[in-house]
Amino acid sequence: MDESWVNSAERIGADLHLELSGPGGRRAALIGALREAVRSGRLAPDTRLPPYRSLAADLGIARNTVADAYAELIAEGWLTARQGSGTRVAKRAEPLRHTVRVPRKGPSRARGPRHDLRQGTPDASAFPRGAWLTSYRRALQQAPNEVFGPGDPAGRIELREALTEYLARARGVRTEPGRIVICSGFSHALRLLFGQDRGGGGGVLRGPLGVEAYGLGFHQELLRAAGVRTVPLPLDEHGARVDRLGRERAVLLTPAHQFPTGGPLDPARRAAVVDWARARGAVILEDDYDGEFRYDRKPVGAVQGLDPERVIFIGSVSKSLSPAVRLGWMVLPERYVDDVLATKGEREAWASVLDQLSLADFLSSGSYDRHVRRMRQRYRGRRDRLVTALAAHAPHVEVTGVAAGLHAVLRLPPGTERSAVKAAAWQGVALDGLAEFRHPETDMTAGDGLVVGYATPSEHAYAAALDALCEVLPPEETPAADPARG
Repeated sequence: MDESWVNSAERIGADLHLELSGPGGRRAALIGALREAVRSGRLAPDTRLPPYRSLAADLGIARNTVADAYAELIAEGWLTARQGSGTRVAKRAEPLRHTVRVPRKGPSRARGPRHDLRQGTPDASAFPRGAWLTSYRRALQQAPNEVFGPGDPAGRIELREALTEYLARARGVRTEPGRIVICSGFSHALRLLFGQDRGGGGGVLRGPLGVEAYGLGFHQELLRAAGVRTVPLPLDEHGARVDRLGRERAVLLTPAHQFPTGGPLDPARRAAVVDWARARGAVILEDDYDGEFRYDRKPVGAVQGLDPERVIFIGSVSKSLSPAVRLGWMVLPERYVDDVLATKGEREAWASVLDQLSLADFLSSGSYDRHVRRMRQRYRGRRDRLVTALAAHAPHVEVTGVAAGLHAVLRLPPGTERSAVKAAAWQGVALDGLAEFRHPETDMTAGDGLVVGYATPSEHAYAAALDALCEVLPPEETPAADPARG
């Protein structure tokens, strides 16, 4: 057998990019290119070089030319050669060190907050690596060959079938695989529905769009960039005031757990908004925010179950599993499926097909249910610890929105929110003020408050984060003394 084919993965070594130019012929050019690659650090010490036969074939030059170049560099001390180990970069051939100037004066820049209590992120340390790896391996082993070709823009049928079963069972969603389109998350879904998708599509829906008076700012910015006018709806203890809807063509709601104020949409208002959509020929966009994390009673079902032809149900694994797994889904009324797929394009350009298959197995095997139940118990424990700590150290601070989700709202005395956020930042505590989520065109105010994400810190860091939080809260207001009693 030809020696070049024996144990080829080990013998050939890494691919090597070399530019052969300059005076002196091929041999001199090769020697100069190899010296520069070692000197600059592009070839690190102990890197194994390709055999001279392989490199000669790659560069289109004679084998003897490569052999002579290797021999000269070995003699100069740039390379070493030992029987059975091949030709390697000499360990003493240190690359040039690039000097980085560090300013002597000025404050040092912190790499990040000491305590991260920002909302919207699950505990990254709790990602189920072992179970996910098992699903990934199983999915990869069972994947048909077509998986490694261009992806279907609707998403893998295995995932859409698994989602059909899971969403019906856990969220009360009525659908079938043909009406589910996989996306890379909620923001991607908005881009597909309203435009601004990188695929060049113009979107499916048009404004004006009713939105809750408090919500995520980057969603508002995304809609604004797409030319969509948003109309804010006031909020109260029953959720969004859907009775204020008028000529809007669609409305975006978080009915399972309003973000950020908390609380589900009242059943009567759920029915009312569906009636409005039917009467106006409009559509409801249901953001299933925190839908799986309800602690005090069973999860609230999806509005989509009331009328699948009037609701676009949007979900993802960014809160339940990890934002690093860029997978979400839209459950669409039948009339929108073709338009969304046309906007998305002929091929899947966003969501990894292998990740889709892994999530399908993760759902079908029961691993997703087990993970959600485990995290629900953990987050409920963290919520309880937050409430207990505030009761002990800041009893004047009311905690709301804690029946579900991954965050709580701490109600503060009027006029103290901004100073509390600044004090937290000064002490290395990252959190959000409630006013940051207020729609710029609403005249509604939910009062002063802090939005505290109790899921973000790792388990071992949570106690210290709570202590730091309690330290930065404003003190209880002391009533002014009565001059008449002086």
